Amino acid sequence: MGDTTLRTSLRNDFAALLPAIVAARLAVLAGWIAVGMLRAGVEPSMRLRAEGLLAWDGTWYRDIAVSGYDSLPLEALRFFPAYPLLARALSWPLGGGVGSVSWTLVLFANVTAVIAAVVIRRLVLAERGDEQLANRAGIALTLFPTAFVLVWAYSEALFLAAAIGFVFAIRRSRWWVAIMLGLIAGATRPLGALLVGFAAIELVRSWRSSTPADRSLGLAAVASPVVGTAGWLWWAQSRTGDLFFPFTSQSDLRGDTVNPLLRLIRGVGELFGTEALGDGLHLPFALAFVALVIVVFRRWPVSYGVYALGVLVVALAAENLNSLERYALNAFPIVLAIAGLCSTPWRQRAAVVVGLGGIAALSCLAWMGTYVP
Repeated sequence: MGDTTLRTSLRNDFAALLPAIVAARLAVLAGWIAVGMLRAGVEPSMRLRAEGLLAWDGTWYRDIAVSGYDSLPLEALRFFPAYPLLARALSWPLGGGVGSVSWTLVLFANVTAVIAAVVIRRLVLAERGDEQLANRAGIALTLFPTAFVLVWAYSEALFLAAAIGFVFAIRRSRWWVAIMLGLIAGATRPLGALLVGFAAIELVRSWRSSTPADRSLGLAAVASPVVGTAGWLWWAQSRTGDLFFPFTSQSDLRGDTVNPLLRLIRGVGELFGTEALGDGLHLPFALAFVALVIVVFRRWPVSYGVYALGVLVVALAAENLNSLERYALNAFPIVLAIAGLCSTPWRQRAAVVVGLGGIAALSCLAWMGTYVP
């Protein structure tokens, strides 16, 4: 009976999500073809396009998985270990060489991206019991404009699968599952530590009705994302002497930490200055994300809004707004807001067009070297 129910559930998941999953990958392919037509033979497009789905951060993850951190520059420590090390372990039966690791990184990212879409669909079904809303949430995650990184060899897919699963487990009081997924999320991306706020709010909400054993497990679940992050920071300190080196080393890329509100205000001026085609381009996205976080607070439990707001604040608290749109994808509750807003057929069609267009365009620009994913 259980196997039959599982097969039926998976069949429903894939019936709802498979067209979007395929379409997203075709959009990435369109971006790859487009950059070849637009910038054939021009650097850095030629090099980045040749790197394919391992472009940008993917080459770092490949080198970490093949050679380990000790053989790479200290800069490699800003890449958290769960994704490359799990890919290395999975590639071992295939020989563990550069080729097998590269394929494993890409395949692992794509599989966990599908898992993330399935889990967010199940989460919405459990929370709202609305199958159409659940389907739209899974599609919105898959077709988010920066979701091309869920096809590339990036750690976002693993993080989203772990983070969404963590939220699902916390909401269902499945503490052991939450502990495991919290550790993975915290060891996959720096933003994983922000899941603590979500878990703490949910634990307080259920505290009075919980048994002492559940409270102890709940506290462990609350701590698990920070423990996952802290373990990596401790290891990195043994090599650099700086406990926060994986964070501080990113200042060369993101600039100094700034007030997020003031950064938004300054972004308005950048729309009309020399940065109009630089950081100024990120401002419309930033304002859209702020609006979506407000929708999350209005329509979903406060814990969802607190997590999404935390991610957005961290993303905006940087002098350089490169990769803002990718960081926003980690604030997955905004996908729930998008799903709720796309309640009519024309809105759904418009969202699909925007999403697929964004995936194709941003992947193309990333391979051209003009957009930093």
